[in-house]
Amino acid sequence: MRNAAPPRHFSLNGASNFRDLGGYVGKDGRAVRWRQIFRSNHLGDLTEADIAILRGLGLRSAFDFRGLEERGEAVCAIEEITVHSLPVEPTVVATLRARLASGKALSAIDGVEVMRESYIGYVRQNTQRYRSLFAHLLGDSAPLVIHCTAGKDRTGFACALILHALGVPEDVIAEDYLLTNRFYRRDPSATNDLPEDVRQVLGSVESSFLVAAFDAIRRDYGDLQRYLSDGLGLGAAEHATFQARYLEA
Repeated sequence: MRNAAPPRHFSLNGASNFRDLGGYVGKDGRAVRWRQIFRSNHLGDLTEADIAILRGLGLRSAFDFRGLEERGEAVCAIEEITVHSLPVEPTVVATLRARLASGKALSAIDGVEVMRESYIGYVRQNTQRYRSLFAHLLGDSAPLVIHCTAGKDRTGFACALILHALGVPEDVIAEDYLLTNRFYRRDPSATNDLPEDVRQVLGSVESSFLVAAFDAIRRDYGDLQRYLSDGLGLGAAEHATFQARYLEA
C-alpha cells in the first residue's frame, strides 16, 4: 500500500494560505519534493502554536516579496529564519485609489484590469527580483517559504514559475494557483475605502491574472524557456541543477 501524501495545506491561526508545493508530477514523471518549498501570506502574526508547527518543518529561509513599508508593518515572527527581502512594491490599491479620487466610479471590472496590469509589471519591472529568488533556490536555502502580504499574487507568480521550471503541466499549475481562493482568509478591514466588489477581486485570484503575466513573457521573451534562461538565469546547466534539487530522483 502506498503511503498517503503529506498534507499540502497547514491550518495556522496567524497565517493563511500556508502550503507545500511538493507532490506535483514534473519532468520525466518525477514528483516535486515535499517539505522543501512552501508558500504563505506574511508571517508577522504567527501564534506560538503556529511557530512550533513551522519550526517542526525545519524552515531555514523566507523570501519576502513585500514592499519596504509592508515589510516594516509585520516582521517575521520566527527569529531563527533568515529573511531575504526581494521587494516588489505594491501598485494595485494606489492605482485604484487614484482612479477613485479622479471621480471615476469603480467596479469589479476595474479591479480585474488593474490586477492584470500588476501581473504584467511582475515581468516587465520586477524580473530581477524573481531572478534573485531563483539564484537563492539554486543554493542551499531549503526548506524555505516564499511569501508577500497576502501570499497570492507576487507569491503566486513566483510559485507558478517554480513549478513551470520543474516541468509541472500548465493545468496543474493553474489548479495550484487557484487553491488560494480556498485557503486565503481575506482581511475584511483591508482597503475598506474601496467598493466591496472591488475588494472581493483584490482578495482572490483568477486565472486571467496569471495568464496576463505569461502572455507578457511570450511577447517580451518569445517563450517561457527563453524567460527562464535570459530573465531568471536558468541556463541549461542551472536548470538541470534546479530540477535535480527539487525533483525526486
